Amino acid sequence: MIQRFIEIGEGYSDIYELIEIATANQHRLSNMAAFHTSINGKEVTSLAVILKPTNPGEFQPLYLSREGIPNPNVTPNKRFDLFAETARNLDKEIVQLTVKPSTLFNEKELYYQYLIGILRLNHYIAPLQ
Repeated sequence: MIQRFIEIGEGYSDIYELIEIATANQHRLSNMAAFHTSINGKEVTSLAVILKPTNPGEFQPLYLSREGIPNPNVTPNKRFDLFAETARNLDKEIVQLTVKPSTLFNEKELYYQYLIGILRLNHYIAPLQ
């Protein structure tokens, strides 16, 4: 199975795209996630929509808006509220995890592999096959 992050932006208008992806694909929606981190003393959050793998093809997309909104646990904000409202409407809980920032990794792909490892370890996505 191929599991891949697809970055769609950094938290501004792309939040609406994440919401649309979740809503339009609710039959495939597996999880919605919030990854909290700190970058240069600023608390930020990445939001993700995780779909079930395709059949055939075994490709699992993980759509991500990377580190672009304030951490809602520190600074409540409308963008996270919209994401949370969508999760409630789709009968999903938002998986909230504290992770290392992407700035600690030399390449974005290494950061995404780190996140995939955390999601696999916590059984939010399927293990490596």
